[in-house]
Amino acid sequence: MRNILTIIRKEFQQFFRDSGNVRMILAMPIIQLLILPLAADYEVQNIQLCVVDHDHSWYVNEMIQKITSSGYVQLTAYEESMDKAMQLFEHDKADIILEIMPNFEKELITQNEASIGISINAINGPRASIGGQYLQSILQDYNQQIRLKWIQFPKINPLPMLKTEFSYWFNPSMDYRHFMVPGILVILLTMVGANLSALNFVKEKEIGTIEQINVSPIKKYEFILGKLIPFWIMGQFVLTIGLCIAYWIYGIRPEGSIGLIYMFSTFYLFVVLSFGLLISTYVNTQQQTMLISFFFMMIFILLSGLYTSIDSMPEWAQVVTIFNPIAYFVKVNRMVIMKGSDFWDILPSILAMIAMAIVLISWSVLNYRKKA
Repeated sequence: MRNILTIIRKEFQQFFRDSGNVRMILAMPIIQLLILPLAADYEVQNIQLCVVDHDHSWYVNEMIQKITSSGYVQLTAYEESMDKAMQLFEHDKADIILEIMPNFEKELITQNEASIGISINAINGPRASIGGQYLQSILQDYNQQIRLKWIQFPKINPLPMLKTEFSYWFNPSMDYRHFMVPGILVILLTMVGANLSALNFVKEKEIGTIEQINVSPIKKYEFILGKLIPFWIMGQFVLTIGLCIAYWIYGIRPEGSIGLIYMFSTFYLFVVLSFGLLISTYVNTQQQTMLISFFFMMIFILLSGLYTSIDSMPEWAQVVTIFNPIAYFVKVNRMVIMKGSDFWDILPSILAMIAMAIVLISWSVLNYRKKA
């Protein structure tokens, strides 16, 4: 135990000796939590609409006014031909082209139906999909509005009417920040923990101090734990900063016990820190460490469920997420903060973290070749 405490004391002294490390551990989570949630917005606005009108009728003008009054769609161009409209597509100056066919008003009145052409710029897939859904919903509402003008209902409607009311649980205002901030906090905690632990160990190799430790009476497990515990404490500090920012800036207060978040982060940090140490046992330079860490972090983040639902991923990707620690913490953070889940709800994820921590720490200890 004395050896472990000695290593912990040495790690803290070495870390705080460099003022850049202190600024990084304080400034990085603060700045990123202030910027990233504002940029990672799921709501699509300012959809650029180009109208190609071959009819020039009153109903067309009313329909365009209905579309632009929604607040999501902006009329950026009004062209006479599709060729000119497609040039706007090519220069990314239009997201959707709405083509009004000739005799639109005449067919609508005489035949009770008319055709409209919609072309969507699908370079940005999510924006194209959501923008198309917005426009389709507005046109359906306009279609219903026209029919209500023409159809004369009796005083007592003999047809059954189905009325639908939506209720959004756990996020009634549908504020995307309540959904994104818990996930982004996990990413920051992971990057700080995994990168710092890996780089610190490799730095010992580069400057040669690892050789002094190799010939010392310190056991391998004492050295590994002495390396892990300081960064575990720093990780909990970063988590505390993130939770304070979430509350003070975004008004996000955990519905469940905040102690559950710290309980889960206890095991989670040992997983990511030991993973960083495991990487450092295979490499010899900090540059190699950064490249390998970046490779794994990209996979873990994209398959974490932060941006896309895990249930919507292919089956092979869902299998990979079983071994992705970030996916567990993102899920637990959202469950506790937004849903108010209790200990028994997150117990399976805690057990998964304990299993991962045991495997990775054991692997790091076995893979660290200490010269006797």
